[in-house]
Amino acid sequence: MMNLLATTMVAATLTVPGGGPAATLQRQADELRRQGAPAVLLEVDTDRRDIRVRSGDVPWRAHFRIGSFTKTYVAATLLQLVGEGRLSLEDKVDKWLPGLVRGNGNDGRQITVRQLLQHTSGLPDYLAGMPYLFDQKLFEEHRYEGITSLEAVKLAMTFPREFAPGTSWNYSNTNYMLAGLIIEKVTGHTWRAEVRDRIVRPLGLTETTLPGNNPNVPNPHATGYERFPGPDATPEDPDYGEPIDATRLNPTWGGAAGEIISTVDDGNTFLRALMRGRVLKPAQLAEMKRTVAVSDEFRANWPGARYGLGLVFVPNSCGGSWSHGGDIHGYKTRNGVKPDGSRSVVVTINTDSLKRDAGVPKPAHDVTLDIIDTALCK
Repeated sequence: MMNLLATTMVAATLTVPGGGPAATLQRQADELRRQGAPAVLLEVDTDRRDIRVRSGDVPWRAHFRIGSFTKTYVAATLLQLVGEGRLSLEDKVDKWLPGLVRGNGNDGRQITVRQLLQHTSGLPDYLAGMPYLFDQKLFEEHRYEGITSLEAVKLAMTFPREFAPGTSWNYSNTNYMLAGLIIEKVTGHTWRAEVRDRIVRPLGLTETTLPGNNPNVPNPHATGYERFPGPDATPEDPDYGEPIDATRLNPTWGGAAGEIISTVDDGNTFLRALMRGRVLKPAQLAEMKRTVAVSDEFRANWPGARYGLGLVFVPNSCGGSWSHGGDIHGYKTRNGVKPDGSRSVVVTINTDSLKRDAGVPKPAHDVTLDIIDTALCK
């Protein structure tokens, strides 16, 4: 296991914005409220000082579900194992999970570990077989039910593959459920235990948890709200109904693809440590940063984005940043870190289903793109 050293940085924290970038961030956080965010919490971390901004009813030290930001932790854990020579990115999935990925054109003998981490496997998303995640009545009936990684993968196998491995790109949570299972096969420990022992504890991420079947979000936290599409929903207009409290749920359906709970401070610590070589050896960090083209839909939200191994490169006004967002019932996480780790930002919104105020135009790109650019570049 690579030794991770948590560093102690002396930095002032500005929690009441003054002038300059802090005031701009506050205005942008307030504008996100008009875009439908019940509350917004943001923290910018640098060596010199941290800046925290909030708008709405959210505690300064709020815990929140980070959704698919979990994938960065899981990818880093698997890459540590690669650095230790315990597996290769070019290993076929079938080497570690023989016979599991089969059916409807899906074949683990043709898919590499690398293709899992970069979403070029062509595997369908198991979420397509979980209608209760997208319907209010079904969600309220099934929100506390658990699912194992193995069950999720088997559910995915009931759907046809999206494309031949390595020929295109499509975001699929199935890839990371499989990554978690490979970690377990290689180490003999659960993926949660390996993420905890290799990343969370060594970096001193004391507010980061891997909840498993526990439905609670630790205090303090903001209420997580969810709106579900209405009967006349279209891709352009989801016709959202009224929000419900979705804070408590069984997050195992996210698993290694989206289960972790954290804070803005811990998220920033992880991102900066990752970029500064405190999580991965240079060769594995370089692999993490080797990117491929993404889908038109993904690029529409983040123009010019490219996907690495659990990490996304997003161009911005100061050259670009590395990030990985996450959406899960009740919470939306967005972030970014400069390539040298000198500055990072984490934003949390307590809904992933934003409904704009009347008369507010739809943003051209992801709703947090401008505020993250300000945080990293101004």
